Amino acid sequence: MKKVLLVTASLIALGAAAPAMAADLAARPYTKAPAYVAAVYDWSGFYVGVNGGWGSSRNSWDALTPGGAFLASEGSHDATGGTVGGQVGYRWQAGTWVFGVEAQGNWADFSGSNVSLAFPATTIRSKVEGFGLFTGQVGWAANNFLLYVKGGAAVTADKYRVNATAGNALLATANDDTRWGGVVGVGAEYGFAPNWSVGVEYNHLFMQDRTSSFTTVLGGTFNERIRQDVDLVTARLNYKFGGPVVARY
Repeated sequence: MKKVLLVTASLIALGAAAPAMAADLAARPYTKAPAYVAAVYDWSGFYVGVNGGWGSSRNSWDALTPGGAFLASEGSHDATGGTVGGQVGYRWQAGTWVFGVEAQGNWADFSGSNVSLAFPATTIRSKVEGFGLFTGQVGWAANNFLLYVKGGAAVTADKYRVNATAGNALLATANDDTRWGGVVGVGAEYGFAPNWSVGVEYNHLFMQDRTSSFTTVLGGTFNERIRQDVDLVTARLNYKFGGPVVARY
């Protein structure tokens, strides 16, 4: 009986002491879960790159009188070929909007000809040997994918010749022509590695009508009014200076 009473008393004492002992135990420390950090591509910064592709120049010739009046249409032709060049620019990003400026210079070999509608014994020839673009850009970015439109000034280096339709002998040449106009375009670019991006671009050049003076091999002169537009499709590879990503919480 004494043993039963002793055990009972011990259990009662232990039950009374348990809450106090639990209170004396150190509380489990609270640890906040780490915040999620997403890596976001930043298009801001200077960049340089190379490009290459294809172009086509639409050329329409009109023969003029010595006084500059319209005489006869000589027809139109497409001067097509390849192009390669480089670009340098700067972009800055505000949210999902991207703004930029760029200068591009390309060598080109766009050549074409047609038999003159007014003077079938002659063939008129056009060649674009190079062009430059000076543009502003406005784009929308989804992380490392960028869509943009562009516009600005364009310049082309052109060469014009008149040959004999039979035998292809040179009959007349014009001074090499530097022609200024405007350009609009659209492009898409993808950042595929730190600081590197690849893209594709389409541009249309609206070049001014221009009167060119030709000198014949016999020393005579005549004038032609030549209208020109250019379409370009190029692939591009750019390297951007600076960090390619920023942390977003």
